[in-house]
Amino acid sequence: MPLYKTLTVSDSTKVLLWKVTESEDELSKGISLTPNCQNRMLDMKSEMHRRAFLSIRHLLGLQGYEDKNLIYNEFGKPHLDDGNHISISHSHNFTGIIISSSLQVGIDIEKQRDKILRIAHKFTPLQEYRTIANTEALIQKLTQVWCAKESLYKIYATPGLSFLNHIIVNDFAMEDLRTSANIIYKGEKSNYAVSFDNFEGFSFAYAIKES
Repeated sequence: MPLYKTLTVSDSTKVLLWKVTESEDELSKGISLTPNCQNRMLDMKSEMHRRAFLSIRHLLGLQGYEDKNLIYNEFGKPHLDDGNHISISHSHNFTGIIISSSLQVGIDIEKQRDKILRIAHKFTPLQEYRTIANTEALIQKLTQVWCAKESLYKIYATPGLSFLNHIIVNDFAMEDLRTSANIIYKGEKSNYAVSFDNFEGFSFAYAIKES
């Protein structure tokens, strides 16, 4: 069971990451899917996507949940049937969840790739990164910013929200493990704490909405 990392954020909030190394058959063992999720699995053409999907059910199991306990609202935001908050992410062979009994939370994992240099202008003001001369460092930082914004987007889960115009991640140094962020949308402002990590060529961030 390749549970990659567990982070206890607080008494009520936990992050779990999984490195997917098992076969689809191995991951299927002990997992019971609802008919809807069985159909979702059948529609997945990529074996990697199916393996990631199953690994997330194992992460749920580690926290005492089954597939049937996971419910999605009309905007595709997941929540648990006991009222606890959850967010889910996967990228290539890494998957992760964050669960909180008291806080609105979001998580995102992304592989660090040079593709992000071509799309960065769509989600962040590029002038903020003009002092970063090293391409590898720039890719890492932009990936972290994307992860932060995606984790906030998952919390807010509102159509029309713009990564570039509405989600603001306050600047942070490369060695920083956390920052703050805001969403300003339709005259309302909400505040968030964001934490980062980097591992094996991936970045991930999790966000917590502040009261």
